Amino acid sequence: MHVVIMGCGRVGSTLAMNLEDQGHTVAVIDRDPAAFRRLGTRFEGRRVQGVGFDRATLVEAGVQEAYAFAAVSSGDNSNILSARVARETFGVQHVVARIYDPGRAEIYQRLGIPTVATVRWTADQVLRRLLPQGAVSVHTDPSGNVVVAEVPLDTAWVGTPYAQVAAAGDVTVAYVTRLGAGMLPTPDMVHQEGDLVHVITTADRLPSVEQLFAAPPREDD
Repeated sequence: MHVVIMGCGRVGSTLAMNLEDQGHTVAVIDRDPAAFRRLGTRFEGRRVQGVGFDRATLVEAGVQEAYAFAAVSSGDNSNILSARVARETFGVQHVVARIYDPGRAEIYQRLGIPTVATVRWTADQVLRRLLPQGAVSVHTDPSGNVVVAEVPLDTAWVGTPYAQVAAAGDVTVAYVTRLGAGMLPTPDMVHQEGDLVHVITTADRLPSVEQLFAAPPREDD
């Protein structure tokens, strides 16, 4: 697949190299030609000097045949404008924009433009390490209604089948991380100490789901 990346900073260059290592073709756009030095000599993709919301620049980068577009420059406005041009003008279905302002990120999410809110993501990661208790949302759909969240379970849930966990919380257990490896729960899989449990639920139910799993299972669960 062909992927166009706007921004050749640390994130953009790393993303470009990773995608190329996976066998995809990549074009990187940056207004500063010196930024392309981050790609090194083994990068075989296109280096396009310009701004990511300029149509001619995007065409030069191959946006017309692109499967995906990532706007990861240091400017919120440039990122969101580039993502909109890629989607609305050239019909690229898979776009993402990095946004530093969490408030803006929420607005663009509701407009259907996937965003990565750098500040909020970093804050969530720090909180996860400082305060391991409490649910941590790892994904929210563009409407803000559905979330995938990591929800801690009270130690009394150890040994409970995940099918029973899901039924008790009226949630879907999306996946479990065990010893650093993600896995899909099987019908006979039980909760073990140290498991990180990710559930799918609605945003308005997340507090009650968190409260339920923070306590031991009820006798009728």
